Amino acid sequence: MIGQVIKSTGSWYEVETESGEVLRSRLRGKFRTKGIKVNNPIAVGDYVELEKEEANKHAALITKILDRENYIIRKSTRKNGFSHILASNLDQALVLATLSFPRTSLGFIDRFLVSAESFRIPSMVVFNKLDLLNEEEIDYCHEIMQMYGDLGYKTHLISAEKDLGLDALLDSLEGKTTLIAGHSGVGKSTLLNKLIPGLAQKTGEVSTFANKGTHTTTFAEMFSINNQSNIIDTPGIKELGLVDMESTEISHYFPEMRAYLGQCKYNDCTHTNEPGCAVLEALVRGEIADSRFNSYLSILEDYDSHR
Repeated sequence: MIGQVIKSTGSWYEVETESGEVLRSRLRGKFRTKGIKVNNPIAVGDYVELEKEEANKHAALITKILDRENYIIRKSTRKNGFSHILASNLDQALVLATLSFPRTSLGFIDRFLVSAESFRIPSMVVFNKLDLLNEEEIDYCHEIMQMYGDLGYKTHLISAEKDLGLDALLDSLEGKTTLIAGHSGVGKSTLLNKLIPGLAQKTGEVSTFANKGTHTTTFAEMFSINNQSNIIDTPGIKELGLVDMESTEISHYFPEMRAYLGQCKYNDCTHTNEPGCAVLEALVRGEIADSRFNSYLSILEDYDSHR
């Protein structure tokens, strides 16, 4: 019997079979993921082989994890040297951000986009809490959206709370399995409740003292918007430590830097201070945004410090 993992609690999994039955499942024995150490070998979105337990017809044993089409992974915040697979078998990924209350840094957005690019997963950037922005902030948000839009990313400006911009966002989710990620407090649960009536996800308050949200999602879980469209919710991410790439390939996952691949004077150019660097020349000409280049340097610094 084959099913898809729709919820992971770390030790137990909810698996939906091809007939639509949901089975509470656990792993048989130990599973290892090739090449990487992970907190949990099974991710939401995985297809698995199952055997029903004789003693309980609503329970099953997972006997095999089928090959993944793709996945998004980050460094584990709990175990040094380990990684955490956020979700697998995705059509696209969505990073939900806010310009205030709490503020999402462009560096966080860029790290998420780089991670998705490294696994060739199309991404979109969605800014929430439009209703809390003044005119100046809305103008700035449109500038940021223009920057990401010019790079080929879909962008949306919405208010989940006030139902603004949700129809256009729903169109972008139609017929796809989408991972949604972001800091705690950006409104993921509120958005999911609006996209999927009757879901009743818990929503948390944002602390006015720290301007940070509280975690309301504990486990990754897949929800159906309709028969063709699914969304995978993940716990709020404080930081996104990237894994599974070499420092020399980081620039490949910035589309505006990838455009200059092979044009630098030196083959092993790091695009930091080398003469004849096509990327640095493009930065001076204004063809690469300062914020994006700073994100590149920050990611590169992380890799160099962990060598």
